[in-house]
Amino acid sequence: MSRLTAAPPAPANVQAVLDALPAAPRAYLTQLRTLIRDTASKTPGVGPLTETLKWGEPAFLTEATKSGTTIRLGWKPATPTTAQLLVHCSTTLVNEWRDLYAGTLAFSGTRAILLDLTAPLPRPELAHCIAMALTYHSRKQAS
Repeated sequence: MSRLTAAPPAPANVQAVLDALPAAPRAYLTQLRTLIRDTASKTPGVGPLTETLKWGEPAFLTEATKSGTTIRLGWKPATPTTAQLLVHCSTTLVNEWRDLYAGTLAFSGTRAILLDLTAPLPRPELAHCIAMALTYHSRKQAS
């Protein structure tokens, strides 16, 4: 993947949630936010993202095109070295990702990719997963 471009500023309510995090998860989720926005801008059919909070966590929606499912970013104090990239549990995405990246990424049920904050962000794999989530509905309609 090419070099990431700087993401536009987050909406104030999203930035407030990110700012309230400890330094390590804040930095990691900020990198992940940039990767999501960069991937969206390079993925045909996605259109502009709506960035908001869902369940108190940063979330990305394809409201304009309805091409994909919501992506959320999570971090919990109970698992301080793990961040999550979450999607709706009724999608088939996590199972698809597991088939593709079982040796590279870690997963939780049908809802999340688990990311080790102490390891580099696995950008190529995550960009592919993000693109799949942002085009989930349009791909399902096409098949």
